[in-house]
Parts: sequence; structure tokens; C-alpha cells
Amino acid sequence: MLGAPPTVRTPELPAAEPAPAPIPPVTRPDAAAINALWDVRTATQPGGLKGRVGRLIRRFMAPFVDAQVSFNSRQVQLDNDLLAYIDARLEATHRHYDAVLGGYGSHLQDADKRHLILQEELVAHVHDLVRRIDLVLSESERGRLSLEFALRDLRARLEAILPRGAASPKG
Repeated sequence: MLGAPPTVRTPELPAAEPAPAPIPPVTRPDAAAINALWDVRTATQPGGLKGRVGRLIRRFMAPFVDAQVSFNSRQVQLDNDLLAYIDARLEATHRHYDAVLGGYGSHLQDADKRHLILQEELVAHVHDLVRRIDLVLSESERGRLSLEFALRDLRARLEAILPRGAASPKG
């Protein structure tokens, strides 16, 4: 009586939004100048009397200049190591976030698929309920009509059997 239940279709997921434009890469700070200038002993010396006085002063200042050169060398090495460390940390962070966001995105896509399937099953279930309710209502209407017909038939038979005055109640 009800017919075959409607088939549940598996809907297609809506098209994904296009990915945003990539951010232009940030350039690493140029450390070439500081890498070239850390040794103050390589500074050019003027010629003449000024140069001789400068060399004499440098001889007396040599321990301090060597200490400054050593400090400058370590500072430049530290700066280069810090830049490499920051680059490595940022790369690791980006890889980690890409993995986390990729997993979260696929989880959301799976949830979207399940929700669409449940939505279609719910629609099919509601359509089936509507058909069943229509069947029950039509059967009850048919039963009411048959009872009305049976009542009319009974009245007609009673009127035919009983005399005219006896069929109606007095009062």
C-alpha cells in the first residue's frame, strides 16, 4: 500500500572555497655587512705622520683591539646562529600548523559528509512518515464513509420495517 521507500541519495559536498593568495615570503635580514666589518684590525690606515702615530697607538692598544675583535667575532657568530635558529623554528612551526590545520580540515570535511548523509536520511524518513500518516487518514476517512453508508442503510431498512409513527421517538 505504501510503495517502495524513497532511496537515500548521497549528496555531493559543496565546492571548497578557493585558497587565499599566498603571503609573499619574508626575506631574511642581510648579515653580509656585519659579517664583513667585525674585524676592526683590517681598517685602512692613513699615510704620513698621521699613519705613524696611528700605528704607534695601535701597538699600545693591541690587547684592547684584540679583545674587541674577539667580542665582535663571537657577536657575529651569535647573530648568524640566532638567524639560523629563528629560520629553523619558523619552518618547524609552519610544518606543525600545516599538519594540525590539515587534520582539522579533513575532520571537518568528514563531519560535513556525515551531516549531509544524515540530512538526506532524515528527509527520506519524514517523507515516509507523511505517506504513512496520509494512509492512516485515508483509511479512517474510508471507514467513516462506510459507517455513514451503513447507518443510512440501517435507517432505510428500519423505515421500511416499522410503521411511520413508531420509528420516531416521542417526547
